[in-house]
Amino acid sequence: MHLAHYLGLLHRAQTNLASAFRQVGEAHAEEPDIFHLCQQQARRCDAHAERLRPFTTRYAQDVATEPDRLYSQLFTGTRTGGLGLLRDLQDLYLMAAECDITWTVVGQAAYGARDEELLAVVKRCEEETAIQLKWLRTRMKQAAPQALVVAE
Repeated sequence: MHLAHYLGLLHRAQTNLASAFRQVGEAHAEEPDIFHLCQQQARRCDAHAERLRPFTTRYAQDVATEPDRLYSQLFTGTRTGGLGLLRDLQDLYLMAAECDITWTVVGQAAYGARDEELLAVVKRCEEETAIQLKWLRTRMKQAAPQALVVAE
């Protein structure tokens, strides 16, 4: 069973997304909503990672060395200014999208394994990840005209 690979990938993706949300919030704290909403989203990612912990333990006996190859590094730091905010939000969106599709894959495995507990966690976290994606998309739409049309 390779479910442990994806649980590890998802756990790492959630903790990395939490860290990235915190960094973006701090780097763009001058924006009235960014700091607080990014901190809120970081806490949500932390909660997702914590909800996965029992399952990473449960399925750990099946882990081989390959999960390192599944890991991707999407966020390499924050930028400054309006264009920087837009790019940072886009990076967050890509990281959240990685989490979203991985929740989907893990959910399908939970169906196959008939793991009702894992499936319940996946459903809840998928819904919350969808909210993160919607907020990020909306915030990028808000930031784009200023960043791309108006000179700084």
